[in-house]
Amino acid sequence: MLRAALLLCLTAPPVLSCETALLLSIDVSGSIDRADYRLQAGGLAAVLSDPGVVEALVRDQVALAVVQWSGVAEQALVLPWARMLSEADVTRFAARAGAMPRAFSGSDTAVGEGIRFAAAQFAAVPDCHRRVIDISGDGQENAGFTDARARAEAVAAGITINAIAIAIEETGPAIPITTYYRRWIISPGGFVVTARGLQDYAETLRLKLLRELARPIG
Repeated sequence: MLRAALLLCLTAPPVLSCETALLLSIDVSGSIDRADYRLQAGGLAAVLSDPGVVEALVRDQVALAVVQWSGVAEQALVLPWARMLSEADVTRFAARAGAMPRAFSGSDTAVGEGIRFAAAQFAAVPDCHRRVIDISGDGQENAGFTDARARAEAVAAGITINAIAIAIEETGPAIPITTYYRRWIISPGGFVVTARGLQDYAETLRLKLLRELARPIG
């Protein structure tokens, strides 16, 4: 019996630790209408079906979760943490993302409270080496006014904040929402990418996830 157990241990595939806990934090404030919300949910589901994204998620056994946020005291963990251990895991998560209901009907934009709520969720995945909040939104904070403090708290906890700025404005060199996320939301060493409207959201998110999940060279 003991010999058989030892042989099983020697032949079993190694269990990889979680490289990254990635929390996708989605804006559902009043500026996001019903059609815009469906573009975000559908875009997320589509991105999680991309072969390159699937390969990266499974390779590093990434833990994924989704939060929706709006005004003060309006934050919800809509998809709890799930480990991407196989392509089937990613497929299931993608299907749930595409069908997830909207948590709030839309009100103010309390970005700082959204960050604080997102940061608190990492307590459930303590074994992951990296902790990343991937926040997306189309407006600056207009309620709560805790964005700078919330970012500082997240950085002190070792959490990286990256962002997708959804720019409704016409294309041009100066995009206010992008500037806001760069100056007030992303962490040192983090980055912000710009989706030129929600129609561009899925492709921007795909490129962003591939950048976040890329293994460093050297």
